[in-house]
Amino acid sequence: MSESRDFCPRCGDPVPERPEPLPGMPRERDDVLCDSCYFEDFDLVDAPDEVQVRVCAQCGAIHRGNRWVDVGARDYTDIAIEEVSNSLGVHLNAEEVRWGVEPEQVDENNIRMHCHFSGVVRGTPLEESIVVPVSIARETCQRCGRIAGGYFASLVQVRADDRTPTTEEAETAIEIAESYIAEREDKGDRNAFITEVNRTPDGPNIKISTNQMGSGVAKQIRERFGGTIEEHPTLVTEDGDGNEVYRVTFVARLPRYTAGDVIDPEDGDGPVLVRSNRGRLKGTRLTSGDLYESEFEEGERPEAEDLGSIEDAAETTVVTVEDEHAVQVLDPETYEAKTIPRPDYFDPDASMVPVLKSPSGLHIFPEEVVDDDEE
Repeated sequence: MSESRDFCPRCGDPVPERPEPLPGMPRERDDVLCDSCYFEDFDLVDAPDEVQVRVCAQCGAIHRGNRWVDVGARDYTDIAIEEVSNSLGVHLNAEEVRWGVEPEQVDENNIRMHCHFSGVVRGTPLEESIVVPVSIARETCQRCGRIAGGYFASLVQVRADDRTPTTEEAETAIEIAESYIAEREDKGDRNAFITEVNRTPDGPNIKISTNQMGSGVAKQIRERFGGTIEEHPTLVTEDGDGNEVYRVTFVARLPRYTAGDVIDPEDGDGPVLVRSNRGRLKGTRLTSGDLYESEFEEGERPEAEDLGSIEDAAETTVVTVEDEHAVQVLDPETYEAKTIPRPDYFDPDASMVPVLKSPSGLHIFPEEVVDDDEE
């Protein structure tokens, strides 16, 4: 490189001629220095004296910026490397930069990061090595603190209309809640958690972190079982801006009748085996095999007499098929031959059939429904 007619203001030596900056770009202040004086104050790398990684001792989340972040790490060496790497700065004039970081585990809470850099500045190859201490500070994040303190903003109560939820319904409702919250957690929502599940004789009580998620869980339960949702807000406090804060109890009330129940709508067309009950009750007439659907205004609970369920099914003998509308079977209790309606799902070649005995008489169940229940 040829020498310019400029001299270094520090030592007086000639300064090599440098390329003119691009149009519109200012000349750098240090361009007036010779290489020797320039490199006296030059730092290839800008690094902090120490890096602290704040870690939640309960869930393993780390604190970044002003929030906690789930990282899913079993140890924090990789996290320490990432934090140190993000805190390092390489001089803008450096070209052909190469670098690497090697961790040295001192103990459970302290790591030394050996950082090695190389680059070319003013045509001169440079190397620099530094050591950055990293300390792991174990704390409790806001989420874990709330869980430990029993915090919840909503309560989902699973109940049933004029009955108690079955064990299967109760456990399924709990699974729905856990799955819903887990899905929100997987999407990175740290406000999503279940504080407590209390199985009471009347049905589960599920304490959930926010009202929005409590509402979501209740709607998922209603989607699965049908029924209604009642909301009961209670004023608990005011926030820092003076806004009222409410805790909401969501009562997911399951329908009175469920799949497998047998009811008599008392419309003269005979008992109905309930198939589903979401919005409107649907089922099969045990006298004919015809489909039944409740009137719109009756919804999920038509006026009807409860006759039993498929769990009350009893196997009995087919005596004879009288005609297209009647079949003779033995009463499973008295063993008397009785003529009863023949539904269209009845197999005329069957020697045994499942029946329900109720105050309205004997009625044949569909075979596949009884088989499914037994499984």
